[in-house]
Amino acid sequence: MKGVFPILQMPFDDGGRIDEEDLRSEVEFAVDCGSGGVGIAFGSEMFKLTEAELALATGIVVKQAANRVKVVVNSGAQGTDAAVEYSRRCEQLGADAVMLVPPTFYPAGPDDVREYFRRVAAAVRIPIFIQDMPLAPISPELIGLISGDSENACYAKIETPPTLPRISQVAERLGDRLIMFGGEGGVYFLEELRRGVVGTMPHCACPDLFRKVLDCFEAGDEQEAAEQFNRLAPLLRVLKQGGGTMAQFIAKEILRLRGVLKTANVRHPVDRPDDLTLREVAEIVESLDLRR
Repeated sequence: MKGVFPILQMPFDDGGRIDEEDLRSEVEFAVDCGSGGVGIAFGSEMFKLTEAELALATGIVVKQAANRVKVVVNSGAQGTDAAVEYSRRCEQLGADAVMLVPPTFYPAGPDDVREYFRRVAAAVRIPIFIQDMPLAPISPELIGLISGDSENACYAKIETPPTLPRISQVAERLGDRLIMFGGEGGVYFLEELRRGVVGTMPHCACPDLFRKVLDCFEAGDEQEAAEQFNRLAPLLRVLKQGGGTMAQFIAKEILRLRGVLKTANVRHPVDRPDDLTLREVAEIVESLDLRR
């Protein structure tokens, strides 16, 4: 797996239900943009979904993807047994890989984190993404141990700051034994590519623009890759300054402006951007000629 793997924004109708039509539309949009895969994860508001809703969404995404792109689903949990169960369910529903964050409510020590990943890896046959993030950092050394324990723990999404030296450390320690993706909304994508990542998992607002950066970089034209990446800067800034639920709202608003979603509804609680920010978002979308 490699390339742009946008994390899907979970669309909700005005009644707060998953908008199945819009979810299928978003998957199709990601495919049309040249994505290598799609993800259901924290950016999909999965922590606000019931287990039944998450299973519904996963089934819809897998069916719509129709093997044209890979599907990665976050199956982490606060307990190892639950993570095993969720991961098995994702595999049964057709996911191509699962992504796990270690427990955070009662943070686990290094030995328990290794065991957590070992048990999940033994329970499924699909690949596992080790997600290193600020809420639950996994050191480069521990990433190496986890990957060494289980053959299918062969991917990592690195987004604990400072991410760039962390990526370099993982690359130096593991080389080709582990395949790295970038995170953090794609804000360091170009720098991450220089350090050995093979893809990124940003919001689903503009996977086509990330794909242009990747294509130029893989063609050996770093100058053009940098120019394409700089075009993204205004969008990345507005998404990054929001963070959390505001970033989700902004990403959905971009998708609404692009004709992919009907609404920008985010489940409560939500930190809604002010009207000036929304006007700025619309201006950026217009300036980049992103409207369909």
